[in-house]
Amino acid sequence: MDGILIIDKPEGWTSHDVVARLRRVLKTKRIGHTGTLDPFATGVLVMLVGKATRLAQFLDKDGKEYEAVVRFGYETDTGDRTGQESKVPDKSQVQGPRSKVEEPSVLLEKVRNILPKFTGEIEQVPPMYSAKKVAGKKLYELARKGVEIERKAVKVTIEKLEVLEPSSDLGPWTLDSGLPTWDLGLTVACSAGTYIRTLAEDIGRAVGTGAHLAELRRTRAGRFKLERAVTLEELEALENPAEILVSMNESVSHLPEIKLDDDELVKIRNGVKIPARIDTPGVQIVRLTAAGDELIAMGFHDENERVIRPRLVF
Repeated sequence: MDGILIIDKPEGWTSHDVVARLRRVLKTKRIGHTGTLDPFATGVLVMLVGKATRLAQFLDKDGKEYEAVVRFGYETDTGDRTGQESKVPDKSQVQGPRSKVEEPSVLLEKVRNILPKFTGEIEQVPPMYSAKKVAGKKLYELARKGVEIERKAVKVTIEKLEVLEPSSDLGPWTLDSGLPTWDLGLTVACSAGTYIRTLAEDIGRAVGTGAHLAELRRTRAGRFKLERAVTLEELEALENPAEILVSMNESVSHLPEIKLDDDELVKIRNGVKIPARIDTPGVQIVRLTAAGDELIAMGFHDENERVIRPRLVF
């Protein structure tokens, strides 16, 4: 069983939990994924089964899309709702009468005005509660010990950042942990490696209220959308789970394709380079296929020598 499985990850599960369940359901140990989701988050988790685990390097840099709920009012130490209150930018907002809190309509307008500043290429400081490694240690392991270290900002790209249109009734501020809060939905399309928790915090600081991520649902990872995902319960109910696997060739169909003839097929399978049949400059990685759209290998296009070198043969 080889291919890509799109899972709608449930809330409360780690990505490792999903891998463990799939190993039991599919009766194979060769299962991986192309990017984690925090336990409280839900949505698209791209799972690689069998030989497809070797394709991770060609899929893990794909862009992502999310629907997020940002809770304005205060920050948490984790940047999301699972953490403890860590900062309220203006204490007067929560110590005095509720009238001191801006009306939701005013806050909404502020958010709309500042979102363009977070669109395009921006810099983010990775949160302490993240799996990013510094000096060989995962940041969240240090954070759990109460250690905070300096992190370098990284560049990410926000392709789309829009308000999920609220109803005409914006709703009042509500109390959460004794603090007035207000939730607003956002849609985000971004490059791999973007921290939506950090984005929520930065937006909250920009409007002066503080904020954290209350909900997160990934609706797309690369070319794989939520509409194609199945829940773990739906998967377990199938008599033949293999029938819903995305083929390895389809999973990398965003890359240029070269159809191999019989002679080229023999050479590639033996690790021998073949003449390049690509006119488009700048193409580096290509998929090499045979009859029936079978993915035979991934190749590297050497523009100087005008050859394709097999990089990964299945």
